[in-house]
Amino acid sequence: MNTDQLMTLAVNKNGFVFDPENGISYTVNETGLFVLQQLQSGATQDEIIKCLTEEYEVTEKNAISDVDHFMAMLKALNLIED
Repeated sequence: MNTDQLMTLAVNKNGFVFDPENGISYTVNETGLFVLQQLQSGATQDEIIKCLTEEYEVTEKNAISDVDHFMAMLKALNLIED
């Protein structure tokens, strides 16, 4: 997975995300912020799911669903590539 585009994003602790390359701003919830920060630090999708279940006390099934959904949104926004 190519996450180079994510490295250019400006992200604050409140979930405000700014893409300086196209001037578009996004807002993510707490889970989205966690996933985004994990991706920026180089974590794999499986590592993120494991961390989510430990950090937020969610089931693995819910973590997989949340991460899959967020990754699909990032792909739709051309912020990551397969």
